[in-house]
Formats: sequence, structure tokens, C-alpha cells
Amino acid sequence: MTASGAAPRAGRREWTGLAVLTLPTLLLSLDLNVLYLALPQLSADLAPDAAQLLWIMDIYGFMIAGFLVTMGTLGDRIGRRRLLMIGAAAFGVASVVAAYSTSAGMLIATRALLGVAGATLMPATLSLISNMFRDARQRTTAIGLWMSCFMIGAIVGPLVGGVLLESFWWGAVFLLGVPVMVVLLVAAPLLLPEYRNPDAGRLDLFSVLLSLATVLPFVYGLKELAKDGVGARPVLAMVAGVAVGVVFVARQRRLDSPLLDVRLFADRTFSAALGVMLLGGATIGGVALLFAQYAQLVAGLSPLRAGLWMLPYAVSMLIGSMLAPVLGRRFVPGHVVAGGMAIAAVGFALLSRVGAADGLGLAVTGLVIVYLGFGPGAVLGTDLIIGAAPPERAGSASSMSETSTELGVALGVAVLGSVGTAVYRGEIAPALPGDLPAQVREAAGESLAGASAVTGQLPAQTGDALLEAARAAFTSGFNVAGTVSAVLAVILAVLSALLLRRVRPADEPAGAVPAAPAGGTDEASAPARG
Repeated sequence: MTASGAAPRAGRREWTGLAVLTLPTLLLSLDLNVLYLALPQLSADLAPDAAQLLWIMDIYGFMIAGFLVTMGTLGDRIGRRRLLMIGAAAFGVASVVAAYSTSAGMLIATRALLGVAGATLMPATLSLISNMFRDARQRTTAIGLWMSCFMIGAIVGPLVGGVLLESFWWGAVFLLGVPVMVVLLVAAPLLLPEYRNPDAGRLDLFSVLLSLATVLPFVYGLKELAKDGVGARPVLAMVAGVAVGVVFVARQRRLDSPLLDVRLFADRTFSAALGVMLLGGATIGGVALLFAQYAQLVAGLSPLRAGLWMLPYAVSMLIGSMLAPVLGRRFVPGHVVAGGMAIAAVGFALLSRVGAADGLGLAVTGLVIVYLGFGPGAVLGTDLIIGAAPPERAGSASSMSETSTELGVALGVAVLGSVGTAVYRGEIAPALPGDLPAQVREAAGESLAGASAVTGQLPAQTGDALLEAARAAFTSGFNVAGTVSAVLAVILAVLSALLLRRVRPADEPAGAVPAAPAGGTDEASAPARG
């Protein structure tokens, strides 16, 4: 702190360092998007079976979600810049190995390593931002720029992937990470400060195992629910994850140097912002998945054209993210988040009106509104989480911020995906012709993708009628998911306004809100939302 009591302001070096910190964020987003376009070539070359193909897609996310807590806290212990550089080097090496994988099993293994390395990058960059930008206004702006780069990756990912795949083999999409990580490794020691908690203590390996045994089964269960609906295996996996989570939390309370500092949850700003990020991610994750299927299977777009139709709402969230620092300085952050979610609710409501025949434009318009409203909340929510934690626990707070978003997206995919699937199966069953072969009936009754795959086995008129019915049934599920998301967005808007009402704008004087009573932790006790 300066002599006047104000937080020190960042200078040219910090802002230049921020450009370095945005590189892994941009890369991770781009890497997620380009793989979808590479799947056809990858499948033709490596010939993975159905289970292997799912693991190629899912293992990366599993590893990121499972290791976020560990890596965020590890950065507090060994140094956040050091962890960032270790992760960048590992990510670059794993990217090369993935690009030249000779079998599906090898690619699955390297994707797992990419996930572990990726889990070091997001919390390390976010916690370093909290160290470099101590002034609340500057920190909000920095987080807005950091998050905007994630959206830029989503925007350019389909374009870069399409260009690469036109000229090179599928492995080229993985090599994108190599030059980015080389730049980061060269620039980080020159521009980024090192920070670690000298009193952090030793890493508790048993807590690491407990955290993995908590997150991985839970995320696995959510993904299985999204793919196959309610069943004994995913439910048991989620219950097991929750049970281990109870043991994990109990152990953290007893340790002098916990892997996850659960005392952070005593701060109501921190807990409320985490909840906002979790539920907000849930509303976004489900409809994004359903739209991707709608664009390709209902509107009949190629993967590249579907990716191009996703650009408008990615740009929309970029705009919303850039507006967050300005709005957060002038208005109560809780009101900004609430207003954004109310706007998102309007977009979700439009999704409930999308038709199967000519609904692509309305669907994209709805998603543009959704992401415009969600952008400020994502930035300010992240800022509130990071600002509520003391500097020595910034890594732990960053990891929880990222974990809540990951779990929220997985939860939304599972719940809204299951809702869409249930509606589809309910509507398609009576629409199926009675003389269909059993295998065709079973495939068409499971999903729109199944119906699309088997229509070629039928006479043209029967196949066209089946596909039209399947598309209508899927669109109905999409509509219901939009309605559910709209209701959740309204609820989230009300909760944001209530739970974050005492967090003052960054431009408001420090004495504008009374301090919390002695012995309690409240939003008002943190200087300028920090």
C-alpha cells in the first residue's frame, strides 16, 4: 500500500506483462475450438472407436477440472511465475507429441498431459494479475482484457482451424501452441513478477488425491448424464464425488497448510460470486452445446459454416467483457451482474421461439443477446472472487474461480442436455412410422444424430419424413432448454442483486459503505471490491 492508503497503480511494465498473460488464455480457447473441426480428418487417420473418440474429446476437460485446485495452490507454494513457465513448457512439448500421435491411445494420453499442463495456466495467469494490479479499477480492466482474449480465441479458432486444415494434416492444429509458449517462456522472466506465499507450507499429497477423487467422478457423472441421460453409473459417480468431497473439506479444516483454504468461503462476496459464476456457466454451457447441434443437424451447416455462425455471439461477449470495467466503476457490481443476467434472460426467451425450418437467424440473435448480458457478469464475478482473497491466497482463489466455471458449464451441459434429450425422445416416439426396422427405430428414438445417420437406409420419402420429425423434436427440446435457461437467468439476476448489493463501485469513496461488524466478514469490509 502507498503512504496514502491507496493501492499502488500498475505501470507500463505491468500492462506489457498482461499481454504476456493473455497468450495462454488465447491459446487454450483456440485449442478447444479447432479440435472440433479436426475430428473428421483425425478419425480417418487414427480410426478411433466410439469410446476412444469420446475420450479424445473429454480427457482434456477432465484433467483441467481435476487439477485446477491443485495447480492454483501449488503456484502459491513454488511461485506463480515458475508454475506458469513449467506449465507452458509442458504444454508446448505435449502439443508436439499430440500433433504427431500415431494411434488413438497415444493421442488420448497426450491430450491428458495437455489438460494437466492447461490446468497450470489459467489460475497462474489470473493470480499473477491479482498481484500485478492491486488497484481495484485497474484489476477489473485487466481481468476484462484477460477474459476478452479467451473470447478472441473462440472467434479466430474456427477460422484458423479451417485455414490450417485446408492445407495441412490434422496435427497442425496442435502445433499452434508451440510458438505461443515459446514467446511466453522468453518474455515471462523479463516482464512478470514472481510471487509465492512464504508461509504456505508443504503440499499435502493426500489432499491432492482427495481433490481429484472429488472433481473427476463428479464431472464424469455430469458428462455421462448429458450423453446417456439418468442412469445408475453417472449418479453413483456423482454421489461418490460428493462423498469424497466431504472428506476433502473436513481434512482441509484440520490442516495448518490446506490444499484449499476453505476459510475463503466465510467471505460472502467470495461465496456469492462463486455461485454466480457456477450458475451462469450452467446456463451458457447447455444452450451452447444444443446450438452447435442445431446448426449442423437441423440447419444442415458444415462444421466450418457452423463455426462462422458462432462468431457473432463470441464477438457479443467480447463487447460485454470490455464494457464490464466501465460499468463496474460507475454502478454497484451486483446491479451490473443482475442487469446483465436480465438481458441474457431475454436472449434465452428468444431461443424458446426458434423453429426447425428457418430458425437459425433467431437462434443466433438470441445467443448474441445472451452473451452480451453474460460478459459483464463473467468479468466482474471473476474480479470479485480474486479481489476478496488476500494476496497470499490468490492462487487458491483463482483455481476456485476457474473450477466453478468448469463445473458450471459441465452442469449446464448435463442438465439442459438431458432436458433436450427427454423432450426429443418424448416427441419422436409417436412420430416414428410403425414399419421401421428395429435398429432404425432405436437409433432414431435416441437422438437427432442417430436419426440423421439412419435415414440413408430408408426409402427417400420415409427418410425425409423421419428426418423432418426428428428435427422438429430436437428443436422442441432446444426451445424447452431456452425456457429453463431464461427462468434460471431471472433467478440469478435477483440473487445477484441481493447477495452483491453491498459491494460498492470501484469509483465510490472507501467510506461510502459502513464496515462490517467486528468478528464478521462482509463485502463492505473489503476496500473497493477487493
